[in-house]
Amino acid sequence: MVMAALSMDEAGRYDQGRLTLHVVWTAVVAAFGGLMFGYDIGISGGVTAMDDFLTLFFPRLLRRKNQAHESDYCKFDDHTLQLFTSSLYLAAMAATLVAAHVTRKQGRVRSILLAGAFFILGVIFNFASVHVAMLIVGRMLLGLGVGFANQAVPLYLSEVAPARWRGAMNIGFQLSVTIGILVANLVNYFTQNIHPWGWRLSLGLAGIPATVIFLAGLTLSDTPNSILERGLASGDGDVADAAEKQAYEVLCKIRGIPDVRAELHAMKQASQASQAVQSPWRAMWKKNKPQLAVTVALQVFQQLTGINAIMFYAPVLFQTVGFKSDAALYSAAITGGIKVLSTLVSVALVDRLGRRKLLLEGSVQMLVAQVAIGVLLGTSLKAGQEPSGVVAIWIIVLTCVFVPGFAWSWGPMGWLIPSEIFPLESRPAGQSVAVLVNMLFTFLIAQAFLSMLCAMRFAIYFFFAAWVLVMGIAAFFLLPETKGLPIEDVDSVWRNHRVWRTLLPPLTEAEARQQHMRQIM
Repeated sequence: MVMAALSMDEAGRYDQGRLTLHVVWTAVVAAFGGLMFGYDIGISGGVTAMDDFLTLFFPRLLRRKNQAHESDYCKFDDHTLQLFTSSLYLAAMAATLVAAHVTRKQGRVRSILLAGAFFILGVIFNFASVHVAMLIVGRMLLGLGVGFANQAVPLYLSEVAPARWRGAMNIGFQLSVTIGILVANLVNYFTQNIHPWGWRLSLGLAGIPATVIFLAGLTLSDTPNSILERGLASGDGDVADAAEKQAYEVLCKIRGIPDVRAELHAMKQASQASQAVQSPWRAMWKKNKPQLAVTVALQVFQQLTGINAIMFYAPVLFQTVGFKSDAALYSAAITGGIKVLSTLVSVALVDRLGRRKLLLEGSVQMLVAQVAIGVLLGTSLKAGQEPSGVVAIWIIVLTCVFVPGFAWSWGPMGWLIPSEIFPLESRPAGQSVAVLVNMLFTFLIAQAFLSMLCAMRFAIYFFFAAWVLVMGIAAFFLLPETKGLPIEDVDSVWRNHRVWRTLLPPLTEAEARQQHMRQIM
């Protein structure tokens, strides 16, 4: 019999415990990967708007910027400048394929430490850059860190957090991303007036979170799920027994209760099932098609909201509509603050309202804002002219409506849902797909956005609005709710879904027995 979705109380029968200081500390440390990612997103847009930076690396673009009259939409249309930003995501795409293997075979913490090391190297290269090649190498090293961090951190948070707090704890990653963006915007606001090396300070301060994630990562214990899986994979009975003992001790510390045998038993069953899988990628394609389809769709849709285009180039966007450089960075800092507060709303509501309701509400809010911005720009902003004060204020207001709509819906859910919907044997591979697709579309948007803005002008907002409509409809019909389910049981919801159950192979006798045992615990 297929297991029905568990309620919060039923889930609590084997996923008990409290929110311990150990859980909070591990979540804070792991989420520093998000902080570093967010800082890298936010810092590049501000730095590329600084004249000192452009004078040293892009003098031709600086001249064109100062002389642009033919189209304000095209001031910053330069493929090399866009490559400086987007090269990070190419490197992250390559890194995540390696990170999936490291995360499964050597543990989540090992990947987090490697991410910290790559971050530190990337910061050194960017801070010391004297030509464009060094800048791009530094960004690629940062991208390797992003690939490892975005692979391991969401998995770590999902596996450590109790079921009833898993959503809130995992969104700590996205919260850290938003805080990183805000900090980057504030740093750029002050360093733009430090001539001629303010841009170096902006890039170099990334060394602080990079160092923190590496040093603090040394204090982390690996997740019980990973410890058990690697112990069984050794093929040595003594090693497996020692791993089970270690996993029990770590789980007791995480949950804050003396008896975690039921939850450990469920984890052990999942680990044993994972050992029968020779190729996680093949197993994912054969048995987890619904999860795979939703994971890919979430990453594509997250980028097609237009949020990264806005946040990458927030200072550029505000300059494009007529603000001066100082006001542009100040406005970007305001939107960053709104994004942080809005992500906190998601932390508070995700385990109460669920994932689907937040996604649907966010879709409506973003759609209205995007269409309104497009109409406003299309009817009021002409080439070579600055917007009136009233129009400028409305652009800021609508941007501040759009940002929270994303920050409490598609932003955090794009990382939370893929990290919790795959069974243990496919979880690292599934997360790798999430990171790979996310980085691919982030790269494409980052590389193409300014050219799209130049070619499409105000219609670019209608382009993104159309995608927001599509993703809202897809979430309504195709996404099952997973709130409150223990992580080892989340994959069962797909067998109860009216669409996805038709794509799943029937349960084997052993799988059905294991699900029944977990259901009655």
